[in-house]
Amino acid sequence: MPTEPKIKIVDNPLIRVEIDNLYETTNQVLLAKWSLSIAKHILLIVGIDYKSVDVIMEGFEVNELWQSGNARMHDVRQSGFKVHKLARETENEIHKIALRVVGQAVGSGHMREHSMVASDYAIKLIGLLYENDLDAISTERTWQLHELQKIIKSNDYKTTKQHQNLT
Repeated sequence: MPTEPKIKIVDNPLIRVEIDNLYETTNQVLLAKWSLSIAKHILLIVGIDYKSVDVIMEGFEVNELWQSGNARMHDVRQSGFKVHKLARETENEIHKIALRVVGQAVGSGHMREHSMVASDYAIKLIGLLYENDLDAISTERTWQLHELQKIIKSNDYKTTKQHQNLT
């Protein structure tokens, strides 16, 4: 059953359904990798150097540690809360939404649903930047779809190589 956006957005529903279908069959660690990739992509688009923002760097690091089993879900949640607090304190609407993407991406280690919400916030941001131009939105959704496919394929390759090394 397809997920429904938790926020109001203008979207390309056909591409979102494709993403949603992959989302349903993809494990939470890969979804966390995907959502962090979306967050970094969006920060690049809006010109935020995340490496210079400690709260963002901490959030990314904690999520990546969680992916490898080296951080607790509590730590992921707390890092996500810090990013959302930063978003609430930000006056620039573009930066606020970009930080929402980051907060949801960091939170994907807590709940897989946060990865789709991060994806939707990225669409909201693109809609705001490009006055809900469906071509720009479709371009972003296509990028997200290809990014998720790439992450899944990379994991399949690694799994195959690991299996070959064991036999």
